[in-house]
Amino acid sequence: MRDLLRHPTGLAGAVLLALIAVMTILGPLIAPYDPQQFHPLSRLQGPSAAYWLGTDQFGRDIFSRILNGARSTILFGLGATMAGVAAGGAIGLIAGAIGGAVDSLIMRLLDGLLAVPDLLFTLLIVTVLGGGSGHAMLAVAIAFMPGLARIARSTVLSVRTREFVLAAQARGESPAYVIACEIMPNTIAPIIVEATIRVSFAIMLGATLGFLGLGAQPPSTEWGLMIAEARQYMFRNPICVAAPGVAIALAALGFNLLGDALRDLTDPRGRR
Repeated sequence: MRDLLRHPTGLAGAVLLALIAVMTILGPLIAPYDPQQFHPLSRLQGPSAAYWLGTDQFGRDIFSRILNGARSTILFGLGATMAGVAAGGAIGLIAGAIGGAVDSLIMRLLDGLLAVPDLLFTLLIVTVLGGGSGHAMLAVAIAFMPGLARIARSTVLSVRTREFVLAAQARGESPAYVIACEIMPNTIAPIIVEATIRVSFAIMLGATLGFLGLGAQPPSTEWGLMIAEARQYMFRNPICVAAPGVAIALAALGFNLLGDALRDLTDPRGRR
C-alpha cells in the first residue's frame, strides 16, 4: 500500500476511488433530498444553493440521485467483475494445470467467444435472458470470462514447471493440492490486476445497458439510466446528462489508474 500511494498514478486512482467509496457507502445517507421526490415548480433548474447540480425533468434533485445511484452502479461493476474472475479464473486454472486435450478443447471454445466484442456479446446474452440488473450483471460476467480465463491459463503455464511445483509433485502430493496450494497462490497477482482494470469496463457496460433499457429499470437511479431518461432535455439543462456521465467517467478512470499502478508495481521491470 505504501508503494501504491507513492506511485503518482496509484495515488490519483486511490483518491478517486476513495471518493467513489464514500458515495457508494454513504450516498443515500448524505443526499439532501429523496432521489424520487418530485418538485414540480423546480423542473430543469440549473445549479443553485437549494439544488447543487440542478433538477431533472420531474424536479428531482440531480445531486441526490447521483449519490443514491453510486451504489447500484459501482456494485454492478464489482459484482460482474468478481463473477467473471471467479468463473474465468477457475477455467483457466484447470485448463493450464491439466493441459493436453482438455486444455486444447477449452481454449478453442474460448477463442471462439473472444472473437465476439464484449458489448455485442453482452447484448446478445441480455437479449436471450431478458432485461434487468441481474441478467445484465450475469451477461457482463459471461462476456468477461473468456479473457480472464486466458490470462489465468497463461499465468499457470509459466508457474507449473517451476521448482516448488515439481517438488510438490515429487513428494507425491495430489493434483488438487498442487493446484490449490502451489499454483493458485502464485497466479493470483496478475488476475487481481486485470480484474481491477475490468471493473471500469463493467461499469461502462452496465451504464450502456441501462441507457439502452436492457439493464437497470425505472425508478432506479443507476447512472446510465439517468442519462437515458434525461437525454431529450439536455438542451434545456445539460447537467441532467453531464452529471451522471462525468460520474461514470470518474469511476472508470479511478479503477483504470489503480489497475495501471498495480500492474507497474507487480512487474519487476516496471519497479526498476
